[in-house]
Amino acid sequence: MKNTSLFTLLTAAIFAASSMLSYADEKVNFAIAIHGGAGAISQKKMTPAIREKYENKLAEAVNKGYALLEKGASSEQAIIAAIKVMEDSPLFNAGRGAVYTYDEEHELDASIMNGKTLNAGAVSGVKTVKSPITLAQSVMNNSVHVMLSGKGAETFARQENLALVDNQYFNTERRYKSLQKAKEKLQKQLRELKDYQAAHQKLDVEYKVGTVGAVALDKQGNLAAGTSTGGMTAKRFGRIGDSPIIGAGTYANNNSCAVSATGHGEYFIRYHVAADICARMQYQNISVQEAADTVINKVLLEAGGTGGVVVIDKQGNITMPFNTEGMYRASRSSTGQSTIAIFKNE
Repeated sequence: MKNTSLFTLLTAAIFAASSMLSYADEKVNFAIAIHGGAGAISQKKMTPAIREKYENKLAEAVNKGYALLEKGASSEQAIIAAIKVMEDSPLFNAGRGAVYTYDEEHELDASIMNGKTLNAGAVSGVKTVKSPITLAQSVMNNSVHVMLSGKGAETFARQENLALVDNQYFNTERRYKSLQKAKEKLQKQLRELKDYQAAHQKLDVEYKVGTVGAVALDKQGNLAAGTSTGGMTAKRFGRIGDSPIIGAGTYANNNSCAVSATGHGEYFIRYHVAADICARMQYQNISVQEAADTVINKVLLEAGGTGGVVVIDKQGNITMPFNTEGMYRASRSSTGQSTIAIFKNE
């Protein structure tokens, strides 16, 4: 009788503990935020039909990542899934819709960082890899290096059996027309300034920005960030922007936050934007909103840098500040909050 009672009590205790653990697991916040680039957007040119295309693709990307998080997948898996949706779309300056270099090719960059381990992977200047973010993930998880570039990165992609394509796969008529306009403006400035670098500085912001990225917090409490881009229209000399540079365009640390940036990369590199936001949170003990807003709308803006970020902290709080006319962005959280927006005050 005593044994039976003891067994009953133990069974009840195990059941209660199991129920509590299940309930606690269900209450863990998880969330994802994505961006499709800042700065290359004019509200005057945004027709309802064009807006609908962007909103639908943003919704597809954020929902794909969120669905994985909901099933218990890692933040790394979620951001890869979301970014690949945007890489495969000609709407964004990454993958299929990448801008052209001055020599009428495409050179792609990407990076990813795991907030739990601080492991990271990046690639730059790749021309034949269908999904640069997938290659960056392979560099992080399957190599002894953090960043690979050019032909070496493509050799590694073949070793990893990743999908390869001809460089023309990334061609789009819209981006080609944009290159021709950029070249015309560059030639005009060159005649006046006699210097390519000075002439390029005179180009409109729309030619200097455009990226996709994602940040996420999973049910295990781990953060991750990833960024992918075609770079800058009419770029030359193997230019590399902030997107593949850990700390500039991408950063994640479970002690603070995860960041993916978009904008004029040279400024994001100089001011170490992504890592600076997380450091301000960790060492100044301020909110993710205050840290990100200070860097984007004060430090960066005062220096002449344009762009924005999507950021998520270890509690699942999301902020998406930018100092340009607009930034394609979306987010979704287990708390029920969701956003799909393009311009300010949306």
